[in-house]
Amino acid sequence: MIFILNKTDTIANQFLAELRDAVIQQDKARFKNNQEKLGGILAYELSKTLHYTTQDFQTPLGTASINIPADEPVLGVVLRAGLPFHQGFLNFFDRSSSAFITAYRKVKRNGSFVIQVDHISAPNLDDKVFILCDTMLATGQSVVQVCKELTAQYNIKELHIAAVIASTEGVAHVRANLPKAKLWICAVDDEVTSKAYIVPGLGDAGDLAFGEKA
Repeated sequence: MIFILNKTDTIANQFLAELRDAVIQQDKARFKNNQEKLGGILAYELSKTLHYTTQDFQTPLGTASINIPADEPVLGVVLRAGLPFHQGFLNFFDRSSSAFITAYRKVKRNGSFVIQVDHISAPNLDDKVFILCDTMLATGQSVVQVCKELTAQYNIKELHIAAVIASTEGVAHVRANLPKAKLWICAVDDEVTSKAYIVPGLGDAGDLAFGEKA
């Protein structure tokens, strides 16, 4: 399944518009805050699909029966760009553990690239709901490689992939290679450049949030 947030008119579109706006996005704090807000909104939408159990809670005046999540998902993030987006999920799933992944494009002399996954630091993901957060889903290659490494090592119960902006190419690549994954995306753009940047996209999310790389 795929959920696309901007298919419905909500206040989330304002946060998305500010992320894309070349003038507004120069405010790093605001850029990160808008990612965090969108992460929270997607976390709320995703929470509707989780399994729930009924528990009784004692109030000062009586007992209340409330349905609460049966599982606390593990939240993964691809460093560094995805950190603010990941924080939005943590704000809602505030009891969750986190996994941290270092992955980047290693460009060859001919201009092509391969995905280099340098490091994965994760808790035990066996029988867990796992949510991977990455701001941009361009070609989808890094997400697929990371998820395949994790699913080869762990028996993940449910796999969710969340992104602020994806390309149609990236979505197709993920769905072809990770057919059981559920996608949660704020917006999908049609074009990807030869250097694997999404158009219109928003630019380099990592540089805009944390400063240009040397």
